[in-house]
Amino acid sequence: MNKVRLGLIGLGNIGQHHFGYLTAGKVSRAELVAVSDAVASKLERYKPLKTFTDAEELIRSGLVDAVIIATPHYQHTSLGITALQHGLHVMVEKPISAHKADAERLIAAHKKNPKVVFAGMFQLRTEQRYVRIRKLIQSGELGEVVRMSWIMTDWFRTEAYYASGGWRATWKGEGGGVLLNQCLHNLDAMQWLLGMPARVRGFCQLGRFHNIEVEDNVSAYLEYPNRATGTFVSSTGEAPGTNRFEIVGTRGKLLLEADQISFTRNDADMIEFSRTARLGFAKPEVWQVHIPFEHVPNTHAILMQNFVNAILDGEPLIAPGEEGIHSVELANVILYSSLIGQTVELPMDSSAYEQKLNELIAASRTQKKVVEVVGEDFTKSFRR
Repeated sequence: MNKVRLGLIGLGNIGQHHFGYLTAGKVSRAELVAVSDAVASKLERYKPLKTFTDAEELIRSGLVDAVIIATPHYQHTSLGITALQHGLHVMVEKPISAHKADAERLIAAHKKNPKVVFAGMFQLRTEQRYVRIRKLIQSGELGEVVRMSWIMTDWFRTEAYYASGGWRATWKGEGGGVLLNQCLHNLDAMQWLLGMPARVRGFCQLGRFHNIEVEDNVSAYLEYPNRATGTFVSSTGEAPGTNRFEIVGTRGKLLLEADQISFTRNDADMIEFSRTARLGFAKPEVWQVHIPFEHVPNTHAILMQNFVNAILDGEPLIAPGEEGIHSVELANVILYSSLIGQTVELPMDSSAYEQKLNELIAASRTQKKVVEVVGEDFTKSFRR
């Protein structure tokens, strides 16, 4: 094989974005040959590509070597498993599944056919600001991490947004709200940089700012295995909103805000300085460092190129699909902790959360009137 034949499943907002850069030739050695969407009226504009209203028919068609799954959340697991079982390489949009138990099922299906490539679309891992921060942490420049705080309320959404799809912001159609939809990339970046916490206490408000049944306002407290602490705050109802990510280590403090990284670097490790200082109010001297980084255009295309290279050349994946379970678990555990009013130890019991989610689905009485939104550029929400 010298070229990967791609099938795109799902032609909503993100599916159309994938279609755009793939047909513009932004990914080498890949050809989009087929698309699928359950709404037949959408498909005419995608011809002469082969079109399908049944995603599984596309998977079984023999026309493609790999698929991009860009459907509503609950379909990610079932379609991913079907594609893996048919020997196709799979790129799954976030989240890889709506809940941890389904993510475990999808990962188990890949383990049965490990020769195929399974990747997740977590493009923040290609954003140079997060790459630079990760290098600083892993190199030891920041020392041991002792605290982090991410206020990520720059996800403002209107009632029109939630009315634009019958699946949006429902337990049955989406499985959650701001945590599972908007925040998945932040949660992936957070665990990619800092690892998974040991325990979580979440406080979630359901329909605080919108006429929806799922969470749209969230605060969470996290504790890590090394006793570091963290807070994560997010909302889709706060304007103008904030995006402020602070990581404190024993050698200084990193701050990502307003598209800039600043590093206040201690001249000495703060713990060692405290132990050896002879004055009670002394502090380590600091250096103020600006960390430059370049903006990378079309991070989705970079991750897709990596996916194609992994298929053709064996290149290591930037975002292996199996790692997608971590952001799903974080989204689930923050909500689950809030629902039961308790701190939850990680790894969380996936079956307990699945049962709670099924209870929410069974109790739902939401009736949505769908109002289509057209002509809006949603890509401006990517860089978070």
